[in-house]
Amino acid sequence: MKTSPKKKTISLSRMYEIIRKPLVSEKTTLLIEKNQHAFEVSLDATKPEIREAIEGLFKVKVLAVNTLRVKGKTKRFRGIEGKRTEVKKAYVTLDSGSTLDVMAGI
Repeated sequence: MKTSPKKKTISLSRMYEIIRKPLVSEKTTLLIEKNQHAFEVSLDATKPEIREAIEGLFKVKVLAVNTLRVKGKTKRFRGIEGKRTEVKKAYVTLDSGSTLDVMAGI
């Protein structure tokens, strides 16, 4: 008999490390109508980890996770060159029955 591999669960502290903050903009506000939400996530987070973190923290059903990396721009200030930090964004599509209110605590 074949045994299926056990699904590893991530700890609550790791969930809070993965999900940094919700992204609030005009674009993300319009995406809420399509049951999609945007988050800034850890650079080393994978799609399965992001899915598990959202489902674990907010108790919702996630259908899909799309990610993208935004490279940090090089900026100058008074002749000194610096670099903005890189960011990873996650666009999370929720099940039609699930709702997520990230603005509740504000």
